[in-house]
Amino acid sequence: MIHELRIYHCVPTRLPALHERFRNHTLGFWQKHGIRQLGFWTTLVGPTNHSLTYLLEWKDLAEREQKWNAFQADADWIKARAASEASQPIVERIENQILVPTDYSALK
Repeated sequence: MIHELRIYHCVPTRLPALHERFRNHTLGFWQKHGIRQLGFWTTLVGPTNHSLTYLLEWKDLAEREQKWNAFQADADWIKARAASEASQPIVERIENQILVPTDYSALK
């Protein structure tokens, strides 16, 4: 297994809109495309409280490429994302890392 760490840095005041989009749209599309999430976090203490961090689990890079690309190309997802940002953008920038567990990691 590999894990993908993603951090969405929101435009100030737009984190609630990102939460709403995940609750009402994104998670349903992920289920449709077989994308597995391990958890979501917001920052309690740190440099900003305008970000959402989450972790995805993949069998390998090939699975990630196939499923993520299908999700990103889904016409209904594209419409939902555009509608959520009709009045103002939500995400300022995204950080993304693909992580490989160590041999002593509890999460493999």
